[in-house]
Formats: sequence, structure tokens, C-alpha cells
Amino acid sequence: MSLLLSASGLALGGIDEGAAAYKRGDYGTALREWRPLAEEGEADAQLNLGFMYDNGYGIPQDYKEAITWYRRAAEQGNKRAQYNLGLMYDIGHGVLQNKVQAYMWYDIAGVPLAVNYREYVAREMTPEQVIDAQRLASEWMGKHMGQAGETRTHMATR
Repeated sequence: MSLLLSASGLALGGIDEGAAAYKRGDYGTALREWRPLAEEGEADAQLNLGFMYDNGYGIPQDYKEAITWYRRAAEQGNKRAQYNLGLMYDIGHGVLQNKVQAYMWYDIAGVPLAVNYREYVAREMTPEQVIDAQRLASEWMGKHMGQAGETRTHMATR
């Protein structure tokens, strides 16, 4: 899964201060910096908060809470959050395992790693499931394209 560590735009200080704290292993400070931003709708902070819950950094691991934050960021067009949602559905963390939803989120994310995972997941699906997932992804993109801004690119992966 991936975590955004630096971004540009509004509230840069909170994102950067949280990233510096995260890199030092000071997860409590990272959470204090990112949570208010996430609650205000900052997609990068939402991704980071989801990652913290997903991995139990500084807080008890909670896949359902991770899904909530990933989804909020994904709805704003954050590619890493979309990819992470694909992983959650693929593995079944915080949600029932659902290969159609996994394929859909990987397809929406469209980044090279997500495309690789999408192709892998497709091998475990029927042709009808792939068609359904492609339709869902297309519908989602039709509804959300133009609403979501550019995503940030400074991130780390585990």
C-alpha cells in the first residue's frame, strides 16, 4: 500500500509536518497533523490517515476505518487511494473480498502497478465479472471525471 509523504497546495505545513513526524516514527504527531486536514476533506491527508489505520501505525489497526479514509480520498481522484481500495477488496481487508470491486478500483487508479494487479485479478474472474467491473469503472469515471483534481505524486510505498 502506499502513503503520500509530501504535497503541494493548501495546508502544506500540516502535510509536511505530518510527513516529517511519520518518517521519524512519531506517529502520534503525524496523526495530529493529518487528522484535521483529512476531516476538512484534504485528499492527501485522507490517504495518509487510511494508511495509518490500515497498518496500525500510532493507532489500533482498523481496516474498516482505513476503507473509510481511502474511499474519501479516492472519491476526490487520489490514485493511490484508489489503488489501495483495490487492494482492500482484492484481499478482503475491511470489506468482503470482491474481485469485481478490486478490478474496478485498479482500473480507475490506472497507475502501472494497479494495472498489473488488475490483470492478475482478471485471471481469477469470469468474463462476465470482468465486463461488469469494466462497466462499473467506466460509470464511476464518467460520474467523477472533471470533479477530481490532479493527485500528488510524492509518496512512499511499503
